[in-house]
Amino acid sequence: MSISLGGRSFLTLLDFTQMEIEYLINLSDNLKAKKRSGVVGHALENKNIVLIFEKTSTRTRCAFEVAAFDEGGRVTFLTNSQMGVKESTEDTAKVLGRFYDGIEFRGYSQTTVEILARHAGVPVWNGLTDSFHPTQALADLLTLSEHLRKPFNEMKLCYVGDARNNVCNSLMIGAAKMGMDFCAIGPPSLFPEEGILEMARQSAKKSRARIEISDDISKVAGAGCIYTDVWASLGEEEKFSERISLLKPYQVNDSLIEKTGNSDVLFMHCLPAFHNDETRIGAEVKEKFRLDAMEVTDSVFRSSHSVVFDQAENRMHTAKAIMVATCGLV
Repeated sequence: MSISLGGRSFLTLLDFTQMEIEYLINLSDNLKAKKRSGVVGHALENKNIVLIFEKTSTRTRCAFEVAAFDEGGRVTFLTNSQMGVKESTEDTAKVLGRFYDGIEFRGYSQTTVEILARHAGVPVWNGLTDSFHPTQALADLLTLSEHLRKPFNEMKLCYVGDARNNVCNSLMIGAAKMGMDFCAIGPPSLFPEEGILEMARQSAKKSRARIEISDDISKVAGAGCIYTDVWASLGEEEKFSERISLLKPYQVNDSLIEKTGNSDVLFMHCLPAFHNDETRIGAEVKEKFRLDAMEVTDSVFRSSHSVVFDQAENRMHTAKAIMVATCGLV
């Protein structure tokens, strides 16, 4: 069956079928091979893209900019707009939709990106909100397919740590869509929101995925991949003391890796990661809490299990696929 995503926005994986997600993964893989072979792309030629950022970024900004440039697109990086200050989000969307062929938004509220999509008249792509991080999840699915080399319905993915954050939400939905065995493991106070969990379970019914939420670390047994994220998300740094107390038992360390019983288990992290004290925040945490690392130890982060930099690279290839599929020439 032919798949066309022209004109579609990319706000959450909930909006896409399993076949459409597979299409984006395959397109990402093809565009990755194209870049590595040195073929110059033209799929976004004469297309103008605006990137709206309310939150700081390394991977998201660079991924979208390089991806657009690779295919001949032009990019505006916008951080000082009047959106939400002197001009409503709706009005901003209508203005930018007259100037640009696509809009990426990285910020706080999921409602904001939904309003942009409703009124812009061009595709809008969610680069991260407090609720979802679908561009990250798509890159993670590509990474899993590259390294595990088996159908998604034969994969077991365990997310360990703060299970109510945007990355876990999008991974859970992606796993549910693709028929995977997914387990989020963490303290009950940081379990996913019930509404998002229910949406994932509804998707799982169609794909025969298995979605489990637990506080039992032994559930990592048999995992093909262990995934974690920072213990305090962007804007939550004041919660480090509380989160360290809650999440220290869920640190991804050598002992947890051994509990999987899988010598080839992958380790994944969306980055940035507090795996040592070589950052300002890492040094502050070490001094205050006497921790050399938080969510993942340096030994695991640098081990042969770790594919975190493959993930980071794949942010670019999947961002490219999203833009090409929705506003480019496929």
